Amino acid sequence: MSDIPVGRPVRLAIMTVSDSRTLDNDTSGDALVKMASGDGHEVVERLLVPDDIYRIRYEVSRWILAQDVEAVITTGGT
Repeated sequence: MSDIPVGRPVRLAIMTVSDSRTLDNDTSGDALVKMASGDGHEVVERLLVPDDIYRIRYEVSRWILAQDVEAVITTGGT
């Protein structure tokens, strides 16, 4: 059983994986930010990274170590 209260806000990091998108046309990332914020969660960082496994691993590993990130959401990629 977890000690985390159900329904409490979560501090999120959101990553879009794409070789063709930019933050200006990242509609899936925009939707995730809007849904998370609308549900009362805090998006502490949002990234758009190329479809490169090493870059993805680096960023997710960095978030795992970050004290202010409690969950990671990704979208895109192959």
